[in-house]
Amino acid sequence: MAFDLNSIKKTTGLSRPPLVVIHGTSGVGKTTMASQAPAPVFIQTELGEGLLELNTFGLAGQYEDVITAIDALRSSTHDWSTLVVDSVDTLEPLIWKHLCAKNNWDTIESPGYGKGYTEAALVWRELMRSLDALRTEKNMVIILIAHSEIKRFEDPINGSIDRYQIKLHNKSAAIVVEQADVVLFAKHKVTMRKEDKGFGQVRNKGIATNERIMCTTESPHFVAKNRYDLPPELPLGWSDFENNVYKKGVEA
Repeated sequence: MAFDLNSIKKTTGLSRPPLVVIHGTSGVGKTTMASQAPAPVFIQTELGEGLLELNTFGLAGQYEDVITAIDALRSSTHDWSTLVVDSVDTLEPLIWKHLCAKNNWDTIESPGYGKGYTEAALVWRELMRSLDALRTEKNMVIILIAHSEIKRFEDPINGSIDRYQIKLHNKSAAIVVEQADVVLFAKHKVTMRKEDKGFGQVRNKGIATNERIMCTTESPHFVAKNRYDLPPELPLGWSDFENNVYKKGVEA
């Protein structure tokens, strides 16, 4: 394709549906939020829906099952508007198993020197390309659900910090975060209260509330991002997220 100055044009804000990652601790409401997206269909690598009624391809026991489901959505005419993968951290061992079978490895660490994890990262990159093609070709929202884990993070400004990150190998997590338009950290809202310790000393104590929120902006304490200039916090629900995303898309 040849480019010239006449080919320059202004983009129109939200040109295609978002690719969203939702991570947080177990039971906070990640799957519930994803189920509220428009016309969702689930690829499940774990059975974590509880009492929710979902439209699902069923339990994917192999990496090939996930690829087959994505290919079916890309090649068929359908009315689904959202694809949810639940969850990417239980998808990861399926990718490792796929690579072990392909390369005749006993474990993902068999090649040594982190080579297995490097190969897995390449598979993740190809998977993200397929998901990106699906949202472009079929105008579908893509939601990837992940659990969080606390890892030590070396911040150049604040030093060593415990941080909530996506529960994937670092190389693979970096690819998922890089490709996503939005990474949301879902959590229970905590309010701080001062407590008297006596002798004129006070301490701050965190009090959990029933309110569940999603954080949209990077913090030293958790991974998050967004490309839509969203508020730093929103109530944990699809309508609040969608209203803010498409509001920003119109403003752009």
